[in-house]
Amino acid sequence: MNNPRRKRIAEVISKLQALEEELQAVKEEIEEIKDEEQEYLDNIPENLQSSERYEKAENAVSCLESAIDSIDCIDFEEITGSLEEATE
Repeated sequence: MNNPRRKRIAEVISKLQALEEELQAVKEEIEEIKDEEQEYLDNIPENLQSSERYEKAENAVSCLESAIDSIDCIDFEEITGSLEEATE
C-alpha cells in the first residue's frame, strides 16, 4: 500500500475514534432516558399496570434497551484493527 492510502486510512481511523466517543455519549444519554422511563414504569400504581399507558412505557424501556444493545455490538477495535492491518 502506498503512503497516500496509508495516510487516508490513518485519517479514517481518527474519524472512527471521534465517532466512538460521540456514540458513547449518545449511548449514555439513551441509558439516562431508559432509566427515567423505567423509574416512571416502576412508580405506576398497581391498578394501572394492565393499562395501555403501562404497556407503552414498558415497550419504550424495551426499545431503549434494544438500542443500547445495538450500540454495544459495534466493535470499533475490530474495525480499527482491520484498517491498521491493511496498512502493513
